[in-house]
Amino acid sequence: MLYAVLRSKIHRARVTEAVLDYQGSLSLDADLMAAADLREFDWVQITSMANGARWQTYVLTAPKGSGTVRANGAAARHFAPGDEVIILAFAYATAEERLRSLPRIVHVDGANQPVTPTGDL
Repeated sequence: MLYAVLRSKIHRARVTEAVLDYQGSLSLDADLMAAADLREFDWVQITSMANGARWQTYVLTAPKGSGTVRANGAAARHFAPGDEVIILAFAYATAEERLRSLPRIVHVDGANQPVTPTGDL
């Protein structure tokens, strides 16, 4: 049996743009992607702290150091610039893998740059 488990999480990033006239996806700063162990076209869920919306899509790479968190296409109807979001990536794991793996949690500053966490989530 395989279990769906959290693989990585970018906690409380801020949406920088919402572009409706686009094919779809979520564009993320390459530094955030690296910190969360995400690759282009990985499947993610983005959750809005502003309105509770949850959206599943794939990731596209934005320029390194840009702080970009851009909702593209239909997602732009649910995520507005300035909204805090949580970005989640999942994986399938065997029972054994599930017991010995922990998700990678990425905290960010106000410019969506990865930081070392201080205190509670």
